[in-house]
Amino acid sequence: MLAEARVVAQGFGVLSGMRAALAVVRSARLTVVAARRDGSLVRRGTVVLRVRGDARRILSVERTVLNFLMHASGVATATRNAVLGARGARRPLEVWATRKTLPGLRDLEKAAVVDGGGRPHRRDLSDAVLIKTNHLALLSLSEAVGRAHARSRPGERVEVEVRSASEAIAAARAGAEMLLLDNLAPRKARAVVRVLERQGLRRGRWIELSGGITPDTVRRYRSVGADAVSLGGITHSAPSVPFHLTLEPGPLRRRAS
Repeated sequence: MLAEARVVAQGFGVLSGMRAALAVVRSARLTVVAARRDGSLVRRGTVVLRVRGDARRILSVERTVLNFLMHASGVATATRNAVLGARGARRPLEVWATRKTLPGLRDLEKAAVVDGGGRPHRRDLSDAVLIKTNHLALLSLSEAVGRAHARSRPGERVEVEVRSASEAIAAARAGAEMLLLDNLAPRKARAVVRVLERQGLRRGRWIELSGGITPDTVRRYRSVGADAVSLGGITHSAPSVPFHLTLEPGPLRRRAS
């Protein structure tokens, strides 16, 4: 039996996951009548996708299509909320994703972050050089930074995770071009940045904030003077945006979405 299906948003958010949803629809040999673009704002009642074809095939892919849209749109919406919270910062404050993604969904979630106005940041360990506290348990700071520079690609910056002003100064003097201020409250992070400024170590050095930051708390970090905030929660814990699919028998006349 031929039928037409409409996928409708049941709440406000940023649409994402459409590319994956369309791939699923086309794999079932269904016809795409209309589809909204990823990155679009939707609200309750917005028709984001219309497909036509065999009713059984539509129903066979219904849940997969909805799951992609719900999760990816949740990631994009959480990212947008964080981006809005970063506006008005002392200096431009970017919103970055992390490698804390759900198994098998990293590319979907990273794309959703971009749809929400954020930056995907590191996809895997090969994307950047980050020296963390676990690495410094095995090597001295100067040795770790030296080895990283010796093996890094042209133009690649070395980042070091720090948790105090003294660690930040040591990392900067060792040659780290980026500093990750981890698990510091806004006041403590701001104090670290000011120490670096007084020491002449801030200029030309990128500062990232991470650790327990959520879309709702980003605004508290606007006065720190950092360059980016990275949030794991926008990928692994973003609330889904609800969608539902409505199936109607054909032949059907075209409807405005």
